[in-house]
Amino acid sequence: MWLATCSFLSGCGIYSFSGTNIDPNVKTISISTFANNANNGPSFLGPRFTEDFKDYFQRNTSLKLVPRDGDLQFEGQIIAYDFAPAAIQQTNGQDQAGANQLTIQVRVKFTNTKDPKQDFEQTLQTTRPFPATRDITSINNDPTAVRELFRNIITDAFNKSVANW
Repeated sequence: MWLATCSFLSGCGIYSFSGTNIDPNVKTISISTFANNANNGPSFLGPRFTEDFKDYFQRNTSLKLVPRDGDLQFEGQIIAYDFAPAAIQQTNGQDQAGANQLTIQVRVKFTNTKDPKQDFEQTLQTTRPFPATRDITSINNDPTAVRELFRNIITDAFNKSVANW
């Protein structure tokens, strides 16, 4: 019975227990460096986002990362990195931010050389509130704060490209 079940599951070819839906003919992935085109973004954004993107796909798929011309290809740019007051409140007759909000937008282009119907180009966005006591410098210097926002965008790209959600 166990052997029959294993044979049945492996015979399907496309389903995997990691939640991906990758055609068995797809073996490689290439991820170009995401340029930082955001006016307000710190210089580390592009390289850090790209490395986090690569790490996520390597941890969650069995695809081999290649420098270029992968079966699956990602490229794009960070187009917005905006830190703005949110939840304005009055204190002693003065308007003050009760919280601040960081918004990151990344333009992602995905190419599936084995199935071009799955190609897409889309702007993915995530936002996170921070206490009014946190300024943008403290957030940029916090290694987990920006990475959490990156993870949201990378997860969206992953789900749209290989999980087909």
